[in-house]
Amino acid sequence: MVIGIIVAVLVLLVLYVVGTYNGLVKLRNRVKDQWAQIEVQLKRRFDLIPNIVETVKGYAKHESETLKGVIEARNKFTVASTPEQEMEANNQLTGAIRQLFALSESYPDLKADSNFLKLQETLEDTENKISTTRQFYNDTVLSLNNKVEMFPSNIIANMFGFKKEAFFEAPAEAKEAPKVEF
Repeated sequence: MVIGIIVAVLVLLVLYVVGTYNGLVKLRNRVKDQWAQIEVQLKRRFDLIPNIVETVKGYAKHESETLKGVIEARNKFTVASTPEQEMEANNQLTGAIRQLFALSESYPDLKADSNFLKLQETLEDTENKISTTRQFYNDTVLSLNNKVEMFPSNIIANMFGFKKEAFFEAPAEAKEAPKVEF
């Protein structure tokens, strides 16, 4: 009888450990999948930027600082090697794109150019997709981080080396409207 209870408790304990471990693996893989989805959208935006910059160059030749900022931010993204570096580069690129769109407000011909309008629409669509995938990523990171930190699953997480993941956070300057001065 006592041996049966001990065996039952051990079986339940093993089932709990296996279930918790599998849940942690599933969440870790979801975080990786969500990050890959963000990277798809970032790559899409990355590929669009040269086209929009070239279109703007034709209208705003003396706005080289804004255009240079967009290109520099894009180039920083190419050398980023970790998710954290990619997040930082993405935040800089988002700010530069906001400046570019604000700049377009000052050039009526540019605002009316069909190529620019199409590129702007595509880039805005991409920005919306990035925002959505960032939200999914952060929700998944929250689930994983909760599981890694909360008792008793944190015991299993520590035993098998599961770590918290970083959230994709927007920088403080993203909350401010871009300023364009002439």
